Amino acid sequence: MTVIRRFAPDALATLFAVSGVLHLVRPSLYEALIPPSVPAPGAIIAISGIVELVCAAGLVRRDRWAGPASVALLVAVFPGNLWFALSTTADQTATSGLVAGSWLRLPLQVPMIWMALQARHGPLTERRRQRQTPNDR
Repeated sequence: MTVIRRFAPDALATLFAVSGVLHLVRPSLYEALIPPSVPAPGAIIAISGIVELVCAAGLVRRDRWAGPASVALLVAVFPGNLWFALSTTADQTATSGLVAGSWLRLPLQVPMIWMALQARHGPLTERRRQRQTPNDR
């Protein structure tokens, strides 16, 4: 296993942990990512922050559910990121840096999904496999 593959879930867990905390302590940072047609944006921001923190903990522990749950989270937030990119592009007052950043974050979700999927290959998972009896496999 390569070093990158081994530490990818930890790197993603760090990103999720920082983002999750920011969702809870500075929700205003995420309000622009929620389309106006979506009800209860504050609740959605808080819930997504909690989910990011839970996924971060699972990725660090290499829990079996953490990789798929993290992928589901990344897929679930993609429409909001796409909406933000489209809306900033249409906004005449948006800076070119904001527009560029909103579009650059979209393809970054692909390597983040890859990072989440590496949790199943982590050192803790390998130890668990070694402890399994032949009937467990």
